[in-house]
Formats: sequence, C-alpha cells, structure tokens
Amino acid sequence: MAGLVTGESIVNPDAMFTNNNINVIIDRVESVNREDKTVSLGGGKKIAYDKLILSTGSSPFLLPIPGNELEGVFTLRALVDAEKVRTYVDTKSPQKAVFIGAGFLNLEVATLLKESNPDFYDLTVVEVLDHPLGLMLDPEMAGTVQTYLEEKGLAMRMGEKVVEILGKDGHVCGVKFESGETVEADMVFMNVGSRPNLELATAAGLDMGQFGIKANEFMETSDPDIFAGGDCIDNFHFITKESTPIQLRGPAVIQGRLIAKRLAGFELPFPGLLGNSAVKLFEKNISATGFTEEMAKQNGFTPVCATVDSVSKHSMIPGVRPWTLKLVFDKDSQKLLGGQIISDAEGPVKEIDTVNALILGEKKIGDLVMLMCAGNPDCASEPSKEPITIAAEQALQKARK
Repeated sequence: MAGLVTGESIVNPDAMFTNNNINVIIDRVESVNREDKTVSLGGGKKIAYDKLILSTGSSPFLLPIPGNELEGVFTLRALVDAEKVRTYVDTKSPQKAVFIGAGFLNLEVATLLKESNPDFYDLTVVEVLDHPLGLMLDPEMAGTVQTYLEEKGLAMRMGEKVVEILGKDGHVCGVKFESGETVEADMVFMNVGSRPNLELATAAGLDMGQFGIKANEFMETSDPDIFAGGDCIDNFHFITKESTPIQLRGPAVIQGRLIAKRLAGFELPFPGLLGNSAVKLFEKNISATGFTEEMAKQNGFTPVCATVDSVSKHSMIPGVRPWTLKLVFDKDSQKLLGGQIISDAEGPVKEIDTVNALILGEKKIGDLVMLMCAGNPDCASEPSKEPITIAAEQALQKARK
C-alpha cells in the first residue's frame, strides 16, 4: 500500500505450485457434501476428496453505523484492499483521514500515510478505549506510544466513539462523534476486527464453537475427514485453555503446517494462542505476547509486574538505542503470563519471541532470573543489564511481599 513493492511480488508464483504437483483451481466453492465427500464449485463441477481442509479465513467487520457504505470508507484485509487504497490515494489526493480503531493495523496505515507526505496529511485516530493498542499494551506502555504518535502529528482521540460517517453526494466528508462533534474527512479507515467466514462449514453441519469452527488440538473438526485452521476456527488461548477471538497470521501458518504433518502421519498438537504480535510505527518498534497486566486481572490472576529500561547494544558502542520491556507474572504460581516491548531499535523487538517461548514452557520467575543469554557488544544488551533477567529479579522481590 505504501508503494514500496508491487502486489505481484508478495503473491506465490505459479511455479511454486506446479513444481510441487499442486493443482490450483480459481473458483468459488458453493457447498460441501460430507456424505459423498465432494465439494461443488460455482460452475457446477464437483471434486471428490479423501480429506478436506477448510481455511476460509475471515472478513472485516463494519461497524453498524450510518455511512459505512460511502465511497472513501476502507477496510484492510487482503491485497485487493490495499490496491484500492493505493488507487484512491493516487487519484483522489485525499488530505484528511480518520481512523476508527487504534489497533496495530490502523496505526500502521496512518504511519505510512504520514511518512509519505508529512505536511500533506491531516490524520485523526479515534479509539473507544482510553489508550491505543489495547490488545497489546497496558495503559502506561501505550501512553508512551500515544505521546510519540502525537509528536509525529497524529491527532489521537482516545476514549471517544464515532457514531456516524458523514457523506455528500455518496462520498465521505467527515465523521460524527457521540458527543455531537464532527471532524472533516475525505477518507475513513474502519479496522475494528473481523468475523470468520463460516458459511460453508455451517451449511455442511460442522460443529461450531464460540468464535468459529470447532477444532481439536490436531485441527480436526467434528468430521474426522475435515480439518480447519486459521481465522475461521474457534481458537483457544494457551493460558486459559478457553476460546479466544484472536486472529493472527502467525498461528494460521503454524496450524497449516500442523495439518500437513497430521496428514503425513505425525501427531503434533497445537498448544494454543498467546497473541504474539509486532508493529513498527515510524521509528518505534512494538511487540507483545500473552496477557497484559489488565488481562491478567480480568482472568483471575494476581499479577506481579516489572518494567525495565535497557539499550540495544553495549553503551560504549555507537548507534546504541533505548528499549523498554515489561513482564507480567502470576504471583501465586509465579508463572510468566505476558510481555511487552517498545524499542527504538529493530533488534530488541524480537525478544518477544523469547518471552513467548518462556510462556509456552510454563517458566517461572526463578527460571528467568537464571536465563543465560548470548552476548555481543554490537548487538546485545550488556550481560549485567539483560532486561529479561533484571525484570525477573524485580518481580521476585515483589512476589515476596
């Protein structure tokens, strides 16, 4: 969407399929017949299957407010959506954009627009919660991000609600807040989540969970010959083992691999989601996994937290950049529940993968105190200032109180 690469460059080439003896058919599947194990295509053709995999994904959720159908209102989910935005920007030259929702997708788009022409765009971000990135960060961590974005020229309207998208001659011209205030806009982005595409599975009579197709840890549905994975299934959270509406690329890729392994005779169970994600906003790199402090409280835990400021390299090395880590533990079990990172350098943001692995390993505060990390002056924090171990030491003291 930023115009840095072409759409074709991010699509798998035909050779990848033909070289692996994969027959790709571009058509719409109209129905699944479980009795004779066939799928019916749009042109009336039927294809028989031994095993069927459903990966129907999800579709953007549009807030049920007046004006959501106007020209100039966009959601982002697929390549075609990004191409529509790019065409609109190039042909209409919009200057005032409103973003409904302060999740990482909307903030990424706002960042891209502002970076492309800082003095041209007037951008407003509206969020019903009191801070941005509410599914990733606790309020105090999000506060530093909000201040940074405001310094970069974004108007951050937190704790507010858009109740109508205003239009003129079929085209968006502004938004109306719950307070009655209006803001001009010639482009609106509405990225407030998505809903699983369940039409095929529902019509086929597959069992449903709270948020999608019910599947076990091996991605098997209620029909032993049908697998499902990705945004269309009722995913479960690793910590609570309960259904979660989290929809992310990473888990979908892993689930696809697990289905392939299952078909090849391996039994590798999916452990559940933690919601690990990352986003770059201007020069800030942000990542998170597991529970925030607020989420831990909501799920019945007594959180013990520690926040540590560190640097990306040894302090005497040129180019050193600051970064901050917050870890969330359960006071009773002392297990690690979550982590959050904000960094001015690109490297530290991947430390969240270490935190993610530690949660999956059900590691406790004491385990993290003894975590031995690789060190190099040019690409790692000083050994005596390793953020994960320092945060664990602080949490250890707090947990004793």
